[in-house]
Amino acid sequence: MSNILIGIHGLSNKPEANVLAEWWEAAIKEGLMKNEGIDNPEIEFSSVYWADVLYPEPDNNPDSYNEAKEEALKTYEESWTDSVRTGLFNWGGNIIDSMKKNFGMDAMADEVLEHKLPDLYRYYEEEDIRKELRKRLNDEILRHKEKRIMILSHSMGTIIAYDVLRAIGKEYPRMVVDHFVTLGSPLGLPHVKYKIAQESSLVRTPSIVMNWSNFADKRDPVALDVHLAGDYAPNTNGVKVKDDLIANDWEGIHHKSYGYLRAPEVSKLIKSFI
Repeated sequence: MSNILIGIHGLSNKPEANVLAEWWEAAIKEGLMKNEGIDNPEIEFSSVYWADVLYPEPDNNPDSYNEAKEEALKTYEESWTDSVRTGLFNWGGNIIDSMKKNFGMDAMADEVLEHKLPDLYRYYEEEDIRKELRKRLNDEILRHKEKRIMILSHSMGTIIAYDVLRAIGKEYPRMVVDHFVTLGSPLGLPHVKYKIAQESSLVRTPSIVMNWSNFADKRDPVALDVHLAGDYAPNTNGVKVKDDLIANDWEGIHHKSYGYLRAPEVSKLIKSFI
């Protein structure tokens, strides 16, 4: 059985689809070469592109891909403050979830999304957009359903991927996705979990997912809650989220997809898959 990496990008406008796919693949391969010593790695990669649904023209002045500086790719060393941070986020998330339920914070959250994360706001508020974004990933996953699949999702793409995997599990319960990888994910935001719960009362690992790895840089402003294990229950196979902090090296932009894709921890995971 052959393996395929399926990528889905995140928030904001992007360069043309073929350019973005080329840069994602370059980041993956650079990580494999520099972190794992694999010369000229051969991978099958497919990029699911959706920026054109929200933006009439591609970004003509994108933050183009550049190789990392010498010795820039470093494994993150977790400290005791990170374990404290985990507890604080889980505690804080529960407080906010309770406030939403009892004090009607939905309108406030929608307003914040509209101004700070407009792409995500439109995804939740405009059904035609939500259906189209989900359809693109759904169709690509089903096109490769006979292969071992790893989903590499970034930013808002992690939400689209989560929603699609839940839906596929209901329609094709025997299908298997070997690995779901979330990078710089906003899935820990209370409002996002609330929207998920509106569609399904069980906020848990998608049923068809055999492994779920979540990577976040604690400086990433989108992945505000870097630990998802306390937010999503295991599926019926006992699969839980495995959280891992990383250092996103991308030139001071700690949310950048390329920085996540070539991080040593992500490279190690991809190597084990391919």
